[in-house]
Amino acid sequence: MASRLLPLRRLSRLLLLKPPPSSNSRPCFYLLLEASRSLHLSGNSHGPLHWIASRSFCSSPPLNLNEGPAAIDYSSVLQEDEFHKLADSTIHDLQEKFEEYGDSVQVDGFDIDYGNEVLTLKLGNLGTYVLNKQTPNRQIWLSSPVSGPFRFDWDRDAEAWIYRRTKVKLLTLLESEMEQLCGEPISLS
Repeated sequence: MASRLLPLRRLSRLLLLKPPPSSNSRPCFYLLLEASRSLHLSGNSHGPLHWIASRSFCSSPPLNLNEGPAAIDYSSVLQEDEFHKLADSTIHDLQEKFEEYGDSVQVDGFDIDYGNEVLTLKLGNLGTYVLNKQTPNRQIWLSSPVSGPFRFDWDRDAEAWIYRRTKVKLLTLLESEMEQLCGEPISLS
């Protein structure tokens, strides 16, 4: 039992070490390399400790800094009354355009419901869209049967609701997916 704990003790000591100052590599890589060496030197390459050498102990951001959501500019966060005005206008405009669209397409189970500040668009066996306001976050949330959940923030420069991770606009996403599902183009802009 003590021989199994020795590699863990070595590993815990190594994780407290810092990389040499002359090292140009990332600190997490250095720790992973040293941890791996320690485990292999211990001669115990089987059993429950073998998997530790394959784990990454790095919590640094990914090398590609273009990934992930854009930073929030808190100076541009909407005031609550402005948020309600924009979100309500967007949701009501969508409701009207979806009703018009429903008259022009033949989709069994097409139904629109708006209640408790939630817009629900049912497309029968094609799925259901749910769109609602999230006031504390100043966001519009969308649940899509095609692409899943989204959280849209108002972008003052684009004057549109934008999903920060992919920069897709709410109306563009809905137009694309509705045409994909129903076979008819829709203009929501």
